[in-house]
Amino acid sequence: MAIASPLPADLQTPCLVVDRDVLEGNLVAMADRARDLGLALRPHAKTHKCVEVARRQVALGAVGLTVATVGEAEVFADAGFTDLFIAYPVWAAGARGRRLSALAERVTLRVGADSAEGVELVARALAGTEAEVVVEVDSGHHRTGVAPARAGQVAAAAHRSGLRVAGVFTFPGHSYEPGGRERAAADESRALQEADAALRQAGLGAGLRSGGSTPTAALVVQGALDEMRPGVYAFNDAQQVELGAADWDTVALTAAATVVSRHGRDTIVDAGSKVLGADRAVWASGGGRLPAHPHARISALSEHHATVSFAEDAPLPELGSLVQVAPNHVCAAVNLADAIIVTAGGAVVDQWQVAARGRNA
Repeated sequence: MAIASPLPADLQTPCLVVDRDVLEGNLVAMADRARDLGLALRPHAKTHKCVEVARRQVALGAVGLTVATVGEAEVFADAGFTDLFIAYPVWAAGARGRRLSALAERVTLRVGADSAEGVELVARALAGTEAEVVVEVDSGHHRTGVAPARAGQVAAAAHRSGLRVAGVFTFPGHSYEPGGRERAAADESRALQEADAALRQAGLGAGLRSGGSTPTAALVVQGALDEMRPGVYAFNDAQQVELGAADWDTVALTAAATVVSRHGRDTIVDAGSKVLGADRAVWASGGGRLPAHPHARISALSEHHATVSFAEDAPLPELGSLVQVAPNHVCAAVNLADAIIVTAGGAVVDQWQVAARGRNA
């Protein structure tokens, strides 16, 4: 894939910039990967939150979109997307239940669930619609999801409540650990197969086994899944590079920042936590990375400042110069921006609104 082009000189920083050619390469590569494995691709739109990126994903063969919230689903439904999976155990009480019901009237909808209590609320909200529930199982991340052997119990509760059960899903989030990708992919495979067997034992074999994350996308066990839901792959970020799931030349989105100050070997740029996000895993080597300066590290983040520490023998960028900063977690960075500048060949060619920004409920 092409290495990201230089930044246009007249950008007003800080801002998020996506290299259109690198993005396209990422989207094509994942679409090809899913096709080669015989899997449906349902990318997670919580990463990019942009209608333009989602349209390209569907044009390349995605069967629909994954979203994290009812609010995100509403945005993409308004934009014309008709097949959506809310991969979250939605607590469909009150106004959220009414919104879920309205959504199910206009799109093909699947909703996550991991408890009989949650299923009961979803069933009330979705009564009389064609929407389906997907049982979430824990494959090792220990966040939401039931133990795989208990998936049949949740599915049976959904069935008794009048819901259609599409199958099971998981998120192998423990792939976000150094050296954890292979183990997480194997855990995901076992969990989905065990959960699928539990549904069949309950007489509710539905077939869908949905999984996948960007760190495990290259390691999916063929036959264990029939749908994959990676999200970060579209843009990639510093975490993916440090995990070994991406290379710098596949990082499509960076923050454009200006060097505003210097203290010895420390350089200060104007992209702080309100641009990059504050996420930093305990194993991450810094608060973000500079792809053009692979040995530099962001050693401190304030709201409007990032301190970049350079090695003793490394050249320092000049005051007033532009640098590219790869956020640790691109999903968090995108959710902080109103728009993303689109470049090709070092020139600005478009601007995309972050349509689902802040739609966290």
